[in-house]
Amino acid sequence: MRFEHVLVVGAGQMGSGIAQVVAASGRRVSLYDAAPGAVERGLASIRKSLEKLAEKGGADPDAVLARISPADELVPADLLIEAVVEDAAVKEELFRRCDELLPPESILATNTSSIPITTLAVATNRPERVIGMHFFNPVPVLKLVEVIRAVQTSDETAAAIVGLAEELGKVPAVANDFPGFVSNRILMPFINEAAYALLEGVAEAEAIDTIAKLGFAHPMGPLALADLIGLDTCVAIMDVLHEGLGDPKYAPCPLLRQHVAAGQLGRKSGRGFYRY
Repeated sequence: MRFEHVLVVGAGQMGSGIAQVVAASGRRVSLYDAAPGAVERGLASIRKSLEKLAEKGGADPDAVLARISPADELVPADLLIEAVVEDAAVKEELFRRCDELLPPESILATNTSSIPITTLAVATNRPERVIGMHFFNPVPVLKLVEVIRAVQTSDETAAAIVGLAEELGKVPAVANDFPGFVSNRILMPFINEAAYALLEGVAEAEAIDTIAKLGFAHPMGPLALADLIGLDTCVAIMDVLHEGLGDPKYAPCPLLRQHVAAGQLGRKSGRGFYRY
């Protein structure tokens, strides 16, 4: 399956990045977001990213942007990739709507980082054509795509999405549909322990992140990474892990919940573990 036309729903940090890499591969993209002004902001972000890449020999920004069309509503396409808010009810409703709109042979993919793919598949009449396609931030730079198979996902669908990821210049890694998949089942406890180390006064945030960066050869410390992801998103993922696996070790650190309650969500709000 070629996927000539891709519908990307959600024009935030992840959705705009996905739209960029899909368009850069030569495909036509329709970018939709229900929030007023979100698509315009997403296109501006894409242009800025493309201009940075062009300075290093990347594709012409105008040529890539010409393949991205802002959409005022959902439109039929060969493939849906959704990157909306990490809320199961919102995603299920979107999948129901897209199931009715997109052709029967189209695939419905989600960029969710934690919500079970199987429950999204059940919301459609094509469960065998539903799959997880979890990109990593920043999408134009990081190579990994975690491909998550629902219980119902067909071999044909999985092979098509693995092939697409490779054509986008990514490295696909296939996982099965368990809470947190592979990436967040490993990453979120790491972030959570760093938050506990800060809460308990083991070290300051800068020291915790420096130890992780230099001691583990990580490009970014866990607290700075949590700020990049969004502390509200981290808490939402940990809640899914805690509920799905039933192990108290996955319960979010109280300091994380405190930051979220205060609206200190990380980079997107200007403050989290650090100020921006």
